[in-house]
Amino acid sequence: MKIEDYITINPRICHGQPCFKGTRIMVYLVLELLEAGETPEQILKSYPSVSIDSIKAALHFAAELIKTEEYSSLLPQT
Repeated sequence: MKIEDYITINPRICHGQPCFKGTRIMVYLVLELLEAGETPEQILKSYPSVSIDSIKAALHFAAELIKTEEYSSLLPQT
């Protein structure tokens, strides 16, 4: 899957937040909806301009960010 086929980052759109191509729907919104228990079907109903492949791209995008960034400062030290 090519993330860039579904997600764009443009400083002139939504303050540079990653959005789904052709929309102003930010990727983090869909990720938060999934976290809250929304099903992909519910998200597609609420946001018809988002596709199931867009949702998969959002998950892939998040996974790639986690693989390539340092996040230890976000978790409490044990």
